[in-house]
Formats: sequence, C-alpha cells, structure tokens
Amino acid sequence: MLDRMNFDEQLDKLPLPVQGSNRGYAPSQLIKQFMTSVWCGANKFEHCEVTRHDEVMRQCWGFRKMAGCKSFQRFFNKHTPAVNHNVFTPLYQWFFGNLKYDNYTLDVDSSIFTRYGNQQGSAKGYNPQKPGRNSHHPLIAFIEETKMVANFWLRSGNAYTSNNLQGFLGDTIEKLNGKKIGLFRADSGFYGKEVFEYLEQNELVGNYIIAARQYKPIQQKIAGHTLWIKVSKGIEVAETSYQSPLWDNSRRLVMVRQLITERPNATGKSLRLFEQEGICNNYRYSCFVTDLTLPPLQVWNLYKQRANCENRIKELKYDFGADNFNLKSFDGTEAALNRVMMAYNFISLFRQVI
Repeated sequence: MLDRMNFDEQLDKLPLPVQGSNRGYAPSQLIKQFMTSVWCGANKFEHCEVTRHDEVMRQCWGFRKMAGCKSFQRFFNKHTPAVNHNVFTPLYQWFFGNLKYDNYTLDVDSSIFTRYGNQQGSAKGYNPQKPGRNSHHPLIAFIEETKMVANFWLRSGNAYTSNNLQGFLGDTIEKLNGKKIGLFRADSGFYGKEVFEYLEQNELVGNYIIAARQYKPIQQKIAGHTLWIKVSKGIEVAETSYQSPLWDNSRRLVMVRQLITERPNATGKSLRLFEQEGICNNYRYSCFVTDLTLPPLQVWNLYKQRANCENRIKELKYDFGADNFNLKSFDGTEAALNRVMMAYNFISLFRQVI
C-alpha cells in the first residue's frame, strides 16, 4: 500500500535531519522501520529491537541491515520546532490532499501522558490517574468519518485545556490541505468567547457544537427555563438564547436534562447552585453552545458521537504506545509521536482499503 502511495518519493521531498556518520542509517529507513515497529506492537523505543532482529522484515523492506533503538532516539533528537513544522505540515497535507473526501467532522480533545522522568515540558498539572506526577498535556484533532488523526501538538503538563486552541486549529486547517470542516465538536474545556469567534469567522469551518461550562449564569438560565419537551423516557430537551456578560452577542444554547430515577447512569451535572433549595435535584443537565439550526435532540445526538474520539485516544495509547514514546528532548518526543500518529493513519487507511 505504501508503495502504491509513493511514500518513499514523498519522504525524499521532506527536509529530514540527516545522520552525521557515514555509517548512519537513511532517514527514510528509520521512519519506515519505526512505524513498522509500532505496527508490530512496540510501545517504547526498546521494543523496536523486535524488528531489528526480524530477517523477514528486513527482506520485505529491502534494507541492508536493521537499525537499533538508539538510532531512532538519535534521529528524533535532531528535530527542532522548525524541523517539525517543515516536515509534518507537508506530510499531513500530502496525506489528506490525496483522500477523496471533504467536509470532515473534526473532534478536538486533550489527553494526559504521564511521565516518570525529567523530560522537557513535563510538569505537574491536572492528572486524575497519577495526581502530583509530571505529565505532558497534548492536543489531538480527530476526523470522525475516517477515524484518523488530523493534527497533534505536544504541550507542557500544566497547560490549560484550551491553551492556544486558535493556533492549533489554524495549523490543523493548514494540514487538511484545503478540506473543509463541516462540523467542529469539543467538550467544555474548549468553551470560551475566543474559540466561538474564531470558529464563526473562519470560512473553512462550517458549524460547531461545544459543551457549555455550567457557570452560575447558565445554571440560572436552566433553572428558570420552563418549556421542556419530552423526547424519550426520562429525557427532555429545550433551547434558548444565551449571552454571557463577556460576549458581544447571544448564541444558541441547547439544554438536555435526564431524570435520575429513570436513568441512574445519565451523563451530565446537577445544578449545584440550587442544591440547598432542592430545585432540579432530580435531574442531570447537559448544555451545548451551537450555531446549528437542527432540532435540539439532533444536536445532542450529534454531540454524543464525539465520544468516539475517547476510543481513538485509548487505541493510540494501548495499541500504538502514544504515551510511552518519550525522549529527554521535547521536540524529539513530539516528532516521534507525530510518527506514531501517521502510523495510526496508515492503519486507518488500510482498514478503509480492505
């Protein structure tokens, strides 16, 4: 499949770091062998030794000899921010430019990669699994329809969820090579005026659904709303317009409430602001800011499909070792993880092909 895609030809066009020794391996070999190791189950650099001693794999690729794990570490450590941008931007553009598909559903989410050393960029931040442990806090953009990664940024562990989201989205749009984002979805960590304005002003972004953070004004808006429509057992929906004190204009707010006695595992949050008064304590609420004109139930159903990106993150961690390939160098780690993302995309493409 890679031969039919002219993958080698594309690698030759990229400004890849070169080895300083005459005995060094070609960058194209290191990239292909690294991805092959990931496909064979490697989830840390030491596991790349599996392919090093695989004679059949060596003959399949036509390599004179196979590289060891230290070769990959030296190669990725040569990457800088400029190299990463000049290498991965055209690589993603080539990949998505050749996909005969447009109008993507883009889901953006962040994750926690726990670190056990003193790697660059690792810091103490929100880490529910390992409180107090250093971590990285990357941003990942997924394409729902094709189950692919559209962009990956590594960030410091103490970075806020939506930190520099506008820059990330701009970079993602550039990497999608002119393709349009028909629908953008994100959780409440990305709720904010700057995000809404960026999405509304960008011509390559169609519509958006972003979960609302249930601040005091929104809780008051929910508690004061009286017109709810029952759409299923224990589920009611409503809609209204809402303008935050920080916003220049109002936006559509879709609200969903689920009766706890009939749906004990319902998602959402209770209205803590009114717990003492006993108001609305029987329900869990979810709210979404959107510019879609679809009925509230359809908006909610569309947003619920975003849960698939959580499965993509788990797959990247458990099957592709995304949270274990790390180096002392921050830029080297980001380069290695972008290679992991491309390895994941090739497998997703292979699934589509077969």
